[in-house]
Amino acid sequence: MKRKLILPTEVKVCATCSYWDGQRKVDTELRLVVISESCVGDCLVQSKQSPALNDVRAESDACSWEHLAPDEVPEGLQGGGSA
Repeated sequence: MKRKLILPTEVKVCATCSYWDGQRKVDTELRLVVISESCVGDCLVQSKQSPALNDVRAESDACSWEHLAPDEVPEGLQGGGSA
């Protein structure tokens, strides 16, 4: 069995940012980002290579954080049909 590290969503790491260009799998049902332990990608905001488990809390001034969770649909717009 492969080792897994599960981090709480409050811990922001590069692989969970929409601007991180590396190999990952986003599980929308469980709202998790799955990456390999040694994965590296490019930070598209800062134009630099970054390891997936890079803690971005120290880089908050230069980081343009975006959550992966889908936007909530306003109550009146659910269903998608027109009247």
